[in-house]
Order: sequence, then C-alpha cells, then structure tokens
Amino acid sequence: MYLVQMLLPLNDKEGKRFPNELFETVRDELLDKFGGVTVFTQSPAEGLWKPDKHAIRDHLLIYEVMADVLAESWWHAYRSLLEERFRQDYIVIRSQQIQLL
Repeated sequence: MYLVQMLLPLNDKEGKRFPNELFETVRDELLDKFGGVTVFTQSPAEGLWKPDKHAIRDHLLIYEVMADVLAESWWHAYRSLLEERFRQDYIVIRSQQIQLL
C-alpha cells in the first residue's frame, strides 16, 4: 500500500489566496478516485526553500490518499493538471510505501 501526499500552495505567486472552490475540487476528485482523502486544513504548513541568498516561504495544505497500487502515469498527469490550475512551476507530490498495522 502507498501513502501519497500533495503539497498545495494557499496563495499564488503574487500572494493572493486561491479560492476555496479550487481546494474543494481537488478534495472531491481525490475522494472519487481513491474512496477517501485526508486534508490538513486547520493550520497551514509552512514551506521554506532557498534557491539563492533569500528564502522563499509558502503556506501549504497537505492532501493525503492511500492507494493499493501507485499509478505513476496518473499521478504525473494529475500533477501537471494541478500545476496549471494553481499556476505553479512545480507541485510536490510524493509517495511512500506503507504497511497498515
């Protein structure tokens, strides 16, 4: 089994917050596709990275789904769709193999 996490930005590159409907659409798509989704919305995560001398900060929501099979081609296509919707150069989607206890 796999745990797949997506890190979605709350704001666009100019700092304007994305509409809630955009996040609800992602939630509904994942629910329909995987039969369940967890969305960490109470306290946005903070992402920092430093491509040069100055750190860049993002506020993120984390979406998680569990899947029996990791359909990499589907995830690559979905990431491209999300990058377009959220007007991002790159959206992080990561997976790890898990064992339910």
